[in-house]
Amino acid sequence: MKYNSLRNEGYFLYKKFQIGGFMRNKKLNLFSTVMFGLSAIIGSGWMFGSSQAAAIAGPAAIVAWIIGAILVAMIAMVYVEIGTMFPEEGAMSRFTMYTHGSLLGHIFSWANWISLLAILPIEAVASVQYMSTWPWEWASWTHGFMRGGQLSFQGILMAAVMLLIFTFINFWSVTIMAKFNNFISVLKVVVPIITMIVLVTAHFDFNNMGSSLSEFMPNGTSSIFVAIGSAGIIYSYVAFQTVINLSNDIKKPSVNIRRGIILSLLISALIYIALQIVFIGALPKSIISGGWSQISFNSPFADLAILLNIYWLSTLVYFTAFISPVGSGIAFASSASKSLSSMPKNKHLPLFLSNSNNKYNSPRIALFVDLLVSFILILLFKNWSLLSRVVAASR
Repeated sequence: MKYNSLRNEGYFLYKKFQIGGFMRNKKLNLFSTVMFGLSAIIGSGWMFGSSQAAAIAGPAAIVAWIIGAILVAMIAMVYVEIGTMFPEEGAMSRFTMYTHGSLLGHIFSWANWISLLAILPIEAVASVQYMSTWPWEWASWTHGFMRGGQLSFQGILMAAVMLLIFTFINFWSVTIMAKFNNFISVLKVVVPIITMIVLVTAHFDFNNMGSSLSEFMPNGTSSIFVAIGSAGIIYSYVAFQTVINLSNDIKKPSVNIRRGIILSLLISALIYIALQIVFIGALPKSIISGGWSQISFNSPFADLAILLNIYWLSTLVYFTAFISPVGSGIAFASSASKSLSSMPKNKHLPLFLSNSNNKYNSPRIALFVDLLVSFILILLFKNWSLLSRVVAASR
């Protein structure tokens, strides 16, 4: 009897180890890596960035997106080289320790974690902000989510629900998260392309670009760089680092990290630049006659579709505007938790934060810490614009 009991216990432990090992060995292939990068980069930036950049720099916002892409690509290539050499969880929090020692490594890892973490409330707020403008009668209950350009009490509660969704999808294995993310990423690429085609077909005025340099760049060259920092351009592009932070979960990291980041940055840059061109060209003259700084949309592409009487497109954009930040939120919940769970390796934080002692190998304690801090950030900064500046400043 004792022998059988020990044998059964041993078999149970073996199966538990086998299942746990199977779940831990599940890795992201190249397609999932690219989709993961696209999901992070094409988040709420495509919904608000074009409008805010145009309000700051006018048609020169197109140049801002191009320069932003080039600057971030140069930075990304540095991290690609290091990431392929040291593929590990939360790698962005470890690189500076390798090159500059423990103290500077700890300071940088804090800044990196905050910049990743801040994107969770940004994406939650973006979803809620778009929900507050839903025009349907059945959705009238969402109209109270925003008050004076900031989240109301009901809006804060809804944003908290979104944070819970981001957290619990990452609560289990990386493969479950990846499959869910792949579906959302395809939507996030297809819908902007459909939006651009329909808007160009309905109305596109090349004269909106200006007939002289002063009209193309109404606020001077400085406005281009202001837009890069404060219109969500840097915020959007630097999301490439989510791939670096999950490098230990990627198949053939020495090859797929490089390919995944290059492809996701290239595709997203083309989409963002094209979106900005289409947004400027599709604006009616009545909107820009008072100056570019007068552009003020709560839901830029949906509002623009309504102005052009394309109501079905506005419905599609409203739906995607809710889904799109969810994809980015899921990606960054994973990346931020990996970043936090790797910080105890620098020996400046308690070891329990790195605990991933479950068969899915997910850092659940770090996920819950991120959830709590994200909620605090929502209470402090209650709109998309303010939170995007927090991210830009931390990077």
